[in-house]
Amino acid sequence: MDVDIIQADYGDPQQREEIPRILNAYASDPMGGGVPLGDFAKHHLVQKLSQLPHAFSVLAYVDGAPAGLVNCFEGFSTFACQSLVNIHDVVVLEKFRGLGLSQDMLQKVEAIARDRDCCKITLEVLSNNTIAQKAYAKFGFAGYELAPAAGHALFWEKAL
Repeated sequence: MDVDIIQADYGDPQQREEIPRILNAYASDPMGGGVPLGDFAKHHLVQKLSQLPHAFSVLAYVDGAPAGLVNCFEGFSTFACQSLVNIHDVVVLEKFRGLGLSQDMLQKVEAIARDRDCCKITLEVLSNNTIAQKAYAKFGFAGYELAPAAGHALFWEKAL
């Protein structure tokens, strides 16, 4: 088995097709919401990502076949006064699960974050996605809190 983990090139025609295809598989999965991407997202995702200088993606290939994707965005920690990387999506296609690809892709993200002199990597995970939680904990992620008395962080949203 030949595994290749790369930083995506948003200008590469093949990768421009693979990124939304892999993300659509995640969106269609119950842990991704169970709803396929809309046509606009499918057709414009990579173009929009390429316009964001703080966005990057990591792709995993197994024997040349696209197998996984991580989409990331650089942000900023005001407390550390340094950039950070937020992982927005982690996807391993079903037939490639159990091969350690999530760990390999997270290593690539960490290397990119270190190259960018970031202070940390952040992500959110659903409370019932225990498989992903185990993978993230194995890599060194943990729940976030400033002080135990203040409690742990919650991820909230307001749709617009």
